[in-house]
Amino acid sequence: MRRDIEFRSEGVTCRGWFYTPDGVATNKPLPTIVMAHGFSAVKEMRLDRFAEVFAHAGMASLVFDYRGLGASDGSPRYDIDPWTQITDYRNAISFARQLPAVDAERIGIWGSSYSGGHVLVVGALDRRVKAVVSQVPLIDAWDSLGNMLGVQGRAAMAQQFIEERERVYAGGTPLTMPVVGAAGAAAALPGDDSWEWFQLAAKTAPTWKNEITVLSMQRLLEYAPGLYVDRIAPTALLMIVAEHDFLPVAGARRAFERAGEPKRFCLLPAGHFAAYEPPHFASASGEAVAWFRQHLRM
Repeated sequence: MRRDIEFRSEGVTCRGWFYTPDGVATNKPLPTIVMAHGFSAVKEMRLDRFAEVFAHAGMASLVFDYRGLGASDGSPRYDIDPWTQITDYRNAISFARQLPAVDAERIGIWGSSYSGGHVLVVGALDRRVKAVVSQVPLIDAWDSLGNMLGVQGRAAMAQQFIEERERVYAGGTPLTMPVVGAAGAAAALPGDDSWEWFQLAAKTAPTWKNEITVLSMQRLLEYAPGLYVDRIAPTALLMIVAEHDFLPVAGARRAFERAGEPKRFCLLPAGHFAAYEPPHFASASGEAVAWFRQHLRM
């Protein structure tokens, strides 16, 4: 069972879906998972698959688009700020806890890629959360982009962002760039894997646009959610990492080692986007279900 929902986040309306298991009375409080997507992506890009699996396991899910993206209001459009997205997560939790179908003391959060980093921060800061699933997470963008571009390439990128910030401050219209492009393209996430998955997932996501502001990339470069990992405990943390990710696996392992118990590290023998698609979707979603069932007292 799925219905459309909307909630206010710092004066902006965010929209999404609320899932409950078929045949469950809406006045029966359920453990509930709050979830949103990664960098630029919207809820139609496979989040429905995860929410359906959670519903079959007896959990409710609140799935939403961040402000400025997808079905949600907010401007400028396609301007991504990790800290406003974290605020949207926390306001989504507040909204969910007011719903009659939700057990306010059994809230889990799920995130993937960029939002895999967000849930590390939310789990560390917000004790309303009882269980965290962080899938293929961004840990430290400075390190990641250094590995991908080299130190000189990263420095050149940082200088371009400073120039764009000063240009916008002087009254210029913010420049935009593609989110994805084939290998060698000028895009936020260049590479054939990124290009192919976003093109596939976009077929079911008419509100997604292959565009972000250049300043979104500056905020990405400055974002290091892994710094919060050692503050998550005693909230339960499951980290699902892709062995062949373009994000550094070693960085995810180091972050996980700093986390307190209870925690679990799961390694998928695949690339960054494999968790959204068969056959690895079954493994990733199954691990998440088992973790939530254990730590949301089901």
